[in-house]
Amino acid sequence: MRAFVRVVEAGSFTRAAEALGVPKAQVTRQVQALEQELRTLLLNRTTRRVTATAEGAAYYERAVSVLDDVEELESSLSHAKAHPRGRLRVDVPSPAATLVLLPALHEFCAQYPDIQIDLGISDRVVDLVAERVDCAIRGGTITDPSLIARRLGEIRRVACASPEYLRRHGMPQHPSDLEDETHRVISYFAHGSERLTYVMERGKERVEVHPKSGIAVNDSSAMLAAGLAGLGIARTGAFMAAPYVAAGSLQIVLPEWSAGVSPLYLVYPPNRHVPARLRVFIDWVVKLFDCALSGQTRGPATGLPNVHKELAL
Repeated sequence: MRAFVRVVEAGSFTRAAEALGVPKAQVTRQVQALEQELRTLLLNRTTRRVTATAEGAAYYERAVSVLDDVEELESSLSHAKAHPRGRLRVDVPSPAATLVLLPALHEFCAQYPDIQIDLGISDRVVDLVAERVDCAIRGGTITDPSLIARRLGEIRRVACASPEYLRRHGMPQHPSDLEDETHRVISYFAHGSERLTYVMERGKERVEVHPKSGIAVNDSSAMLAAGLAGLGIARTGAFMAAPYVAAGSLQIVLPEWSAGVSPLYLVYPPNRHVPARLRVFIDWVVKLFDCALSGQTRGPATGLPNVHKELAL
């Protein structure tokens, strides 16, 4: 059963054998024996790829559930609790991955060497259940009430631009200046939606800006790169901007105005049994981001905080 599941997930007997650490011939024999026992063809085999038949797809869904239950049963034993093992699929926005998670991940791997991490990095909001993702880090409001959410802290954004852009277009003095023909603002769009507008806040004052935009991106790292390239004013994380501001390649625009503050969560699907490998990873991530977010500056961006004290996406 485990061999069959690995073949479906890998799309080939060779890659499944590599994942299981056994010879390809052994995996082939096990899957053939399973098909003979069930008297059903579970896999369509071609020279390029192996895919599940309709019966195989149905069997795969049940098999994964059974294997998860078996693994959880094994994990309930005292030895398994002390040494959690298995594969975790984690989905993280690129700034959280590159600036916080990846630099510290070696510590988790050293503590739990038998846990394998598949790290998906993008701003795309994945379907955790359909794509079999164990957990994800997400910024903003959680719109799926079925997910369990652990709050990691807050993220803060600033508006910034390259010195070269500001020499050409001038420094805005008020958020409404961003709507002038002289300025270009890099917009953000998500999953085919319309471009998102800018909202700037200063104390109780709130201004919704509808700027002229020639460039729109759907990735936080691309937003920063576009700002560095002088394509326009970018709304990006203070944590992401900090080293570039220090180096002089970016300047904060409208420093007395906040470009947005939103919560940051770790989310995972509800389950009767949370596997030990997921439980220890969640606890580690909560502590990691608590440290990264502690002491972050709130309010207007009169300056940038220590880069180790703030995260923004």
